[in-house]
Amino acid sequence: MGTIIAFISIIVVASIFQTGTGFGFSIMATPFLLLLFLPQDAIQINIILSLIISMALIWKIRADVDIILLKRMIIGSILGVPIGIIIYMTVDILIFKLMISIILLLLTLLLLCRVKMTPTPKRDYFIGWTSGILTTSIGMPGPPLLLYFTGAKITKEKLRATTLAFFLFIYSISLVTQITFSGTTTTAWLSSLYALLLVIIGLGLGQYLFKKMNQQIFTVITYVLLLITGIYLLLDSMISMITT
Repeated sequence: MGTIIAFISIIVVASIFQTGTGFGFSIMATPFLLLLFLPQDAIQINIILSLIISMALIWKIRADVDIILLKRMIIGSILGVPIGIIIYMTVDILIFKLMISIILLLLTLLLLCRVKMTPTPKRDYFIGWTSGILTTSIGMPGPPLLLYFTGAKITKEKLRATTLAFFLFIYSISLVTQITFSGTTTTAWLSSLYALLLVIIGLGLGQYLFKKMNQQIFTVITYVLLLITGIYLLLDSMISMITT
């Protein structure tokens, strides 16, 4: 029963953040799903559900997508996918958790330091490449996108729309790549199916909250989400390493 409640809570909360911010599902769901499922299943559940959410949302906000930036990131991500699949197939669960926690905490630190970035074509490609690696390996393309977009002071509307459009591509490619090279399980697909109603609930709540948020509230929620998730996963990883 405890596992079911935890699963429901993770999916609903992550769906709310994904809908409201454009990146929150993978950042919120992946670390906690790793506590309930094997790494392969946790990552594929995240990818499947993130893909569904992106498909459900992108049509209404497609006008806010930065097409030129999107094309550059897609090209860069294609080059990152092969590296990501190698990581995905070789790294064990403790390293997975530690790696994710470090990424999240480093990202939060950089955001708090208000790192500024001027968008350039080379940086667009690089961010896409980094996201391609992270999506295929740990199912989390959001951190580099968030850092880049925030540092470049892109509006929350363009951030959400461009991120969701990019996710449609990179999640699809990553899922196909993972299944091709490492296979999949019925657990991943059945769990994703069971979560669909929860995702719908999260979509509705997320859309409502997004309309109520101004840019400052949006930024604060981003920092809190990253910090809490990163600290929790880091502590869990360290305790697991000590006790094994």
